[in-house]
Amino acid sequence: MSKTFSPTKRLLVKGIIATCLLSVSRVGFAATKAQIVAVRVWPSSTYTRITLESNIKLNYKRSALRNPDRMVIDIDKVDLNTTLKSISSKVLNHDPYIKSIRVLQLDPKTVRIMIVLKQGVEPNTFTLPPIETFKHRLVMDLYPSKSASPEDDDPLLALLEEYTKGDLTQKQSQIKTTTNKNKNAPVVVVLDPGHGGEDPGAIGYKKTREKDIVLQIARRTYNLLKKEPNIKVYMTRNEDVFIPLNVRVAKARSLHADLFISIHADAFTNRSVKGSTVFALSTKGASSSAASYLAQTQNKADQIGGVSRSGDKYLDNTILDLVQKTTLSNGVLLGNAILNRMKVVNQLHKPSIEKAGFAVLKAPDIPSVLVETAFISNINEEKKLKTASFQNQVSKAILNGIKDYLKKRKN
Repeated sequence: MSKTFSPTKRLLVKGIIATCLLSVSRVGFAATKAQIVAVRVWPSSTYTRITLESNIKLNYKRSALRNPDRMVIDIDKVDLNTTLKSISSKVLNHDPYIKSIRVLQLDPKTVRIMIVLKQGVEPNTFTLPPIETFKHRLVMDLYPSKSASPEDDDPLLALLEEYTKGDLTQKQSQIKTTTNKNKNAPVVVVLDPGHGGEDPGAIGYKKTREKDIVLQIARRTYNLLKKEPNIKVYMTRNEDVFIPLNVRVAKARSLHADLFISIHADAFTNRSVKGSTVFALSTKGASSSAASYLAQTQNKADQIGGVSRSGDKYLDNTILDLVQKTTLSNGVLLGNAILNRMKVVNQLHKPSIEKAGFAVLKAPDIPSVLVETAFISNINEEKKLKTASFQNQVSKAILNGIKDYLKKRKN
C-alpha cells in the first residue's frame, strides 16, 4: 500500500533539512577559521624567532613600515583570542631586534601583528606542517640587515645568511681541507650542544629539557678546554637558539676544526633503559636497530626546530662520497677514547661505540662523534643530568677523552 505525505508534513521535512544544512554550513565555516594555540618568541644575539602555532595552516601577508621601523603580518581568517593577544608579553627587554609587538583586529576577517623593531632586519617568514607535538606553524626569523663581517671570529651569522639564501653547499665546497697542518698549531675543537630554541630535544619525566642540559654540559666542557695550552675551542651555539644541522657542520668546517663533538641526552619509551653511549658516523648503515632509530630521531631536528623549504640542504650521497677513510677511523678512535673515560662516570648503555648516519657528524674532513651523556627519559639519570657534579664529571670525561685521542690519532 502506497503512503502519501500531507503538505504540512512536507513543510516540516523541508524545515528539518534546511536546519541541518544551516547547521552543517556553520560547522564548515567554523572549521575554516584558524585558532592560535601557542605563541613563542625566541630572542638570541644571532637572530630572533617568532612562532605562531595554529590548528590549520595560516594565510598571511608580510609588509614593512618606516619611521619607526616595523614589520607587519596580516593573517586572514583567524580569531583574535587570548593566546594571540599574549604575544605582547613574550617580548624580552634584552631582545636585540624587537622593541614591542601589538596585535589588533584590522577588519572582521583580518588580524594584524605589528612588530616594532630596534634595528633594521632581514626577515625570513615561512610555514611548517605539523610534526610530533607541533601543529601548523608560522615562523618569522628576524636577522640583522647588516651583514656579518668576514673577519668575525664567529661565522655563525654569515653561515645562516648563506643557508637562508641557499648558498651554503656551494660556499662549503670551496673550503679546502687543511693538510700538513703545523704540528705546533692549536687543536681546534668544536662543541655542539644539540637542539635549542624551538627544538627542545627529549623531555624527561620531570619536564627537564635536553636542550638546556646539553648546553650546560657544553659550557662546562668549553671552560675546561679553554684552560688547555694547545687547544682552541668553539661552540655551535652558546644560547637557547635553533641552529640547522648543516649550519652546525658548516661552522665547524669554516673554523677548520680538528674535532667535532655533539652533546646530547638520550631518550627511549621504556624509562628503565639507561647508560651512556658514544656514536661515530657510519656510511654503511647503523650498528644496531636502536642506533638507527636514534639517528632518525636526531636527524628530524631540522623539521622540529623549523627550517624553511628554501633553506640550503646537503645531499647525503655527496657528503658521504667526500668522507675520507682517515676521518672515519679517527672518529672511531675519538669515540673510543671518550667512551673509555665515560665508563668511569656512568654505566655504559653499550660496551663499545655505536655507529649510525647522523647528519650532524657528516663533515667530510673532521673526526666527529656524538655523545649521549645519559638517558633523560630514565628518572634516576634525569636527576643526575640536572646536577652540577654529574655535568662536571661528563665534561672532564670528554676533556680527558680528547687528550687521550690526541696521543693516538692518525695523521
